[in-house]
Amino acid sequence: MELDSKIERIVKHVIDDVEHNYKDKHTSQLDTQEILEIIENSQRALFPALFGNRETISEFSNKYEIGGHVESIYTLLVYETTRALLYHPKYAKSPKFARKEKAKQIALQFLDKLPKIHEYLKTDIQAAFDGDPAATSFDEIVYSYPGFYAIFVNRIAHELYLLDVPLIPRIMTEQAHSKTGIDIHPGVTIGKYFFIDHGTGVVIGETTIIGDHVKIYQGVTLGGLSTRDGQKLRGVKRHPTISDNVTIYSNASILGGETVIGEGCVIAGNCFITHSIPAHMRVTSQSPELVLKPDKNTSCYEI
Repeated sequence: MELDSKIERIVKHVIDDVEHNYKDKHTSQLDTQEILEIIENSQRALFPALFGNRETISEFSNKYEIGGHVESIYTLLVYETTRALLYHPKYAKSPKFARKEKAKQIALQFLDKLPKIHEYLKTDIQAAFDGDPAATSFDEIVYSYPGFYAIFVNRIAHELYLLDVPLIPRIMTEQAHSKTGIDIHPGVTIGKYFFIDHGTGVVIGETTIIGDHVKIYQGVTLGGLSTRDGQKLRGVKRHPTISDNVTIYSNASILGGETVIGEGCVIAGNCFITHSIPAHMRVTSQSPELVLKPDKNTSCYEI
């Protein structure tokens, strides 16, 4: 039958591709659900009062519950990093036991970073509460603010990015992107007291550096000037540096690796910036001219 021959041809095409490009990888696929469980266990471990077992009330039981979540993070991270190292040029040809030993080292180093992540996240919660008069409590921010969730995931993914873990950091941040509409590359360096208000449509590129006490609104892009040279730009500083105490309002675009926004600047909405701005400047763009015409069907003086 014609259908049978088409199916056979498609199957052969895909199998040939798997054998040629994924021979050592297709039996060790990353499990995205387990990677999401690392995020969820991190929430439970760092904010047990909000995401932990609601039946747990004693200091004794809290201790063992948090310890269990940390152990789960370690176990899942070892398992998935062992697989991910197949995509690392240094470990791609290594036997599984060697990749697993490296994964154990990485997982232990990541656990060492959890207290620092927690301290930074507490400053982010404070920044959101201080910066948003609609916020009623810290718990509301942790439970419901998309900006905080995106920052939470990014702070976890960034530490794994610094540990040179392939794929996993990007899978984490893209999960947050799909959930919140906020796209932060795991390579972004973010200081303390970072607040993303509303957040939808925010894009922050890989080599961006963000200082302390920075606040940005929806639709902001911290991006590159051009990706025309593609892979030749790998490792090059392509995205801007945002100094301390900067506020960037909605739909502003700040582009370029040499662009530095000085300390204390306020960038108004819809600004398009491709060069550095000195400290303590208020940057606005010229308002477009509004043209008002009476509606043909309605008198503009009608009450």
